[in-house]
This record gives sequence, structure tokens and C-alpha cells, in this order.
Amino acid sequence: MPHRCDRSPSSPSPSPSPSSRPALPSRDALAATLRAAGCVFAEDEADMILAAADGDPCAVEAMAARRAAGLPLELVVGWAEFGGRRIVVEPGVFVPRRRTEFLVEQALALAPDAMVVVDLCCGSGAVGAALAAALGGGVDLHAADIDPAAVRCARRNVESLGGHVHQGDLFDALPARLRGRVDILAANVPYVPSDEIALLPAEARDHEPRVALDGGTDGLDVLRRVAARAPAWLAPNGRLLIETSPHQTPGALAALTDAGLHAELAVCEDRPARVVIGTRRAGGAG
Repeated sequence: MPHRCDRSPSSPSPSPSPSSRPALPSRDALAATLRAAGCVFAEDEADMILAAADGDPCAVEAMAARRAAGLPLELVVGWAEFGGRRIVVEPGVFVPRRRTEFLVEQALALAPDAMVVVDLCCGSGAVGAALAAALGGGVDLHAADIDPAAVRCARRNVESLGGHVHQGDLFDALPARLRGRVDILAANVPYVPSDEIALLPAEARDHEPRVALDGGTDGLDVLRRVAARAPAWLAPNGRLLIETSPHQTPGALAALTDAGLHAELAVCEDRPARVVIGTRRAGGAG
């Protein structure tokens, strides 16, 4: 783009006259810049950047430069669409994936009258926010993450819905009063095997926290920890839902079964997405 918006720190900053103010680039010009940087959906991205910049040419230039450098579009504009909502996302926080909407849909279908909802490994809090919005008022929503940056971001998405956000390692972050009372326990745990992190797209590998991606040697370390402790926190007939991958499905189902949960698999071929579901049967050990 032809104009520069930076100024020397020591120089005075008078308001530019209309004739000297940088012009707002056209959608086509911005799309061409993004396409040259390798953005496949350049026109759609140009629309989002122009909307986020709100008519500020310097903001457009800065955002286009960050996107061209490989920053995920959601982090460039400051939000991601998830479950029909705009979820605030910030640098250093995992960007919610659209395939994870399938987990939300499964939870709502299985527990349409849920009163206590927990979003574990919450990241931005997208899953919890989508569940709370769909379930309506009266839901006791709690989200938790070990990463301080994620917790700060989740508060912006969850607290406006009356939810509570906690920092800590898995269940250790939650109030003790929730034990045995959770109707929906959604845990979008990290499930990328450690030695496959380097194979991820650069947008994830270089710009998202490793703690939100790395699932250990086989990608199931955190899933097993969640499954082992989930029965003590679930209400009778409460559900644990965890996203996983095709080759990890047998191990994920076994982890739920070993924990004493009734395990099943839900598959969406279109997105694609797989969710393992563990149910604490009424009368089962808690």
C-alpha cells in the first residue's frame, strides 16, 4: 500500500489536512495485497479488516501488515465467529475452531435443560459462552484454564453472560461446591502429539500457545487426566464431551470407559469433527 502511517517519535504530530491524510484502500487493493501474501480467502479477509478498521487507513495498513506476516486473521481483527457469536480473541490465546461447534451442538442435544456447565481448558471461553447463550438465563457457567492470558480473554466473553472464570490446572481451578453437580463438562483439551507440533500450520504453530496444543506423546495425556477425575464432578447423567481426532478415538473412548463412564462417539463428517462423550449413569460412582 502506497501510504505510510508511522511517524518519528520525536516529531510533532499535527493533525493532517484532508489532502495529506492517507487514503483508505479499496477492497480490491487490499484483497490484492492479502492474496500476494498467500491468503486464500483474500476478499473475505479484506472485508473483515476494513470493517474492523472503521475507516482508519492507518489501522488498515497495520492490520494488513500483521496478516501478511502470518498472524491469524482472528487475532488481527480481534474476534472469531463461533456458535453464532463474536468471541473476543487476543494474541497468545488459542483461536476457537469452527469444527468445535459440533461439540456444543452435541452437548445441547444431550442436556437441553442443563443448569451447571463447565468449560474446562476454556481458552477464550468460546464453548462456555456458546452453551450459556443457547441455554439461557439461570445457567451456572464456569470456565477454567491454566494460562493467565486465556483467563483474561475468557473473562471478556463469559462474564457478560453471568459466568465465572477461574485460573488453575483442570479441576483444581473449580469451586469445590460444583463436585457432583456438573450437567455438561466440555473439555476442549490439547490433543496434538508433541512431535507433531512442528507439522502444524504456521498460524497455529507460531502464534498460539503450546500449552493449548500439546497433548503429550500420543496426544491423550490431558484427556486421560480429565476423564479420570470427571466422575467425581459430574451430576448423575451428567456428560463429559471432548473433541478428538480419528486415530485417537479408540484411546479416548478407552480412557472414558476406564474412568467408569458410559462412552460413545459422535461424528460429523462435514466439518470434520469427532467428539467422545462420557456419561455418568445415575447411581454410578461419583
